[in-house]
Amino acid sequence: MRSTFKVLFYLKRDKAKKDGSVPLFCRVTVDGKEVRFGMKCTVNPKYWDVKTGVATGRTAEAAKINTLVENTKVAIHKVYRELQERDNYVTAEKVKNVFLGLEQKRQTLLELFDKHNEDRKLQVGVSLHNYTYRIYCTTRSHIADFIKLKYNLNDIPLKEVNRNFIEDFETYLFTEYNFSKNYIVSILKKFRHIIEVALNKEWIYRNPFKEHKLQWQKTDRGFLTQEEIETLMNKQFEEPHLEQTRDVFIFCTFTGLSHTDVKHLKTENIRSSFDGKQWIIGKRKKTDTNYNIPLLNIPQAILKKYDQKTSDGLLLPVSGLTCYNARLKLIGKQCGINKKMSSHLARHTFATFALDKGVSIESVSKMLGHTNIATTQIYARITDKKIGSEMNVFAGNVKKMDAKLQSVMIEDVKIEDVLQSLKIRTTDKFWITQTDKFWQRMTNVEHQSFASKIEGLENKPKTIRDFYVLLMDSFLENLNGQSENSNIQSVDENVSAIDAEIDKLAVNF
Repeated sequence: MRSTFKVLFYLKRDKAKKDGSVPLFCRVTVDGKEVRFGMKCTVNPKYWDVKTGVATGRTAEAAKINTLVENTKVAIHKVYRELQERDNYVTAEKVKNVFLGLEQKRQTLLELFDKHNEDRKLQVGVSLHNYTYRIYCTTRSHIADFIKLKYNLNDIPLKEVNRNFIEDFETYLFTEYNFSKNYIVSILKKFRHIIEVALNKEWIYRNPFKEHKLQWQKTDRGFLTQEEIETLMNKQFEEPHLEQTRDVFIFCTFTGLSHTDVKHLKTENIRSSFDGKQWIIGKRKKTDTNYNIPLLNIPQAILKKYDQKTSDGLLLPVSGLTCYNARLKLIGKQCGINKKMSSHLARHTFATFALDKGVSIESVSKMLGHTNIATTQIYARITDKKIGSEMNVFAGNVKKMDAKLQSVMIEDVKIEDVLQSLKIRTTDKFWITQTDKFWQRMTNVEHQSFASKIEGLENKPKTIRDFYVLLMDSFLENLNGQSENSNIQSVDENVSAIDAEIDKLAVNF
C-alpha cells in the first residue's frame, strides 16, 4: 500500500507576540501521523492566506517568507524521497529529524555487537552460560573477518545488512572454515539475535532474516554400548586426572546429569525420597528445570570414593568443560573407543541405555529435565513414584555391572572388619572357616549390602554362630534373586551344594 505524505504551513495563533505577529509552523504528515516544528519567523495574520499557506502582498517581508516556505517544502520532499529509497520505511518523525539535522548517528553492525557482548559478559555465571557468551564473541569475530574480506571495510551500517549479506556470510563460513551445518546455524542464530536487538531499538525497520530459515540438521549423537561402558569402568589409568574424569563420566552415564550440573553437585542435592532411597534432586543450570533422579549403586559408589576429597562442598572433582572434553578424548583413545567422547555423550548414553533397559521415554525425559514443549505435556503425567519403579528395573538390569565395578570403584569389604565392628570373638576356628566359605562365594557388592544390613539391625549378632545364620539367609536371598535372570540349573547346583554344607554342620549345632 502506498504511503500518504503531506507538508502544510500554518500560523500558531495561540502564541501571538505583543506586536500582533504570530509564529509560523510547519506540519509534516506521513500515513496519518504528524509532527510539527517552528520556522523561526513570525507573520502578520492579516497577510497570511490559510488556504494556500503563503504570505500575501507585494512587500519584501512577504517575499522573504514565501521563499522560506517554498525552500522548506522542496527540502522536506527531497528528504522524504531519500528516506524511501534508503530505508523503505518512512515516518514523519524521521523526516523531521533528518531535515532539522537531528537524525541519530547511523548505527553500525560491529558497534552494536561490541555493546551487546559487553553487556552479556556481565551476565556470565548469573543468567548466561560462559559457552553462550563465547559463541557471541566468535560470531562477532567471523563477521568482522567476512566484512574485511568481502568489502575491505572495518564495519558496515546496520541498514546495509540484507538477505544477500546473510547468504554470503553463510557461504563464507562453509567455504573458509568447513564448519558443520549445525555449528553455522548456531552462529547465524546469534547474528539474528543482534539484528532483533537493532529492530527493537528502531535502528532498522526490516528484518533481513525474515525469509532466511535456520534449521538444525538431524544428527546421530551416538552413545556408548554396555561393553564400552564396562571397558571404561575397568580401565586402570596411570594419571589421576584421567581416572577422575572417567569416574565423573561414568557418574553422568548412570544419572544423565550434564557437565555443568554434575560440576555444581553438592550434598544438599542428595536426598531421601518417597521410597526411602537416595535420589539426586535439583535444578538444571541451563534451563532452571527441576530434575529428580534415583541414585543407583554405581554412582553411589563413585560418590563414596570421593567423599571428603573435594572442596567447596562439591561432591565430585569436575574440571572445566574444555579440559574435561580434552581428557575424555584421551580416555577414549586409551580404551580403544572409536567414538567422539564428550560430556554430552554420557547424557545421551544414559537416555539410550535406560530406554533399552525398559525405562519409559516419559520418565527419561523428566529425569533429563528437558523443556521441550511437545514433551512437557507428557512430563505432567509422570510421577516420581513411576520413575522409581522403572528405575528399579534399570537397577536390576545393571546388577552385573555393579559387581564388575567393585575392582575399580569400591574398596573390598573384609569379613574381619565386619566382625571386629560387631565385637564378635573369632576364636572358634570351626565357625570362622564355615563363615568364610560363604563369604567368598558372595560378590563385593553383596558384601557391602550385607554389612549395611547388619549395621541397621537393632539386635545385632553377638556370636560367630549367629553371624553365620544371618549370612546364610542373605546368601540364599541373593541366590533366589539371581534365579530370575540366571540359569536355573546353575542355581539349583549351588543350592544343593549349600544343603550339603548345612548337613555337615547339623552335627555341630
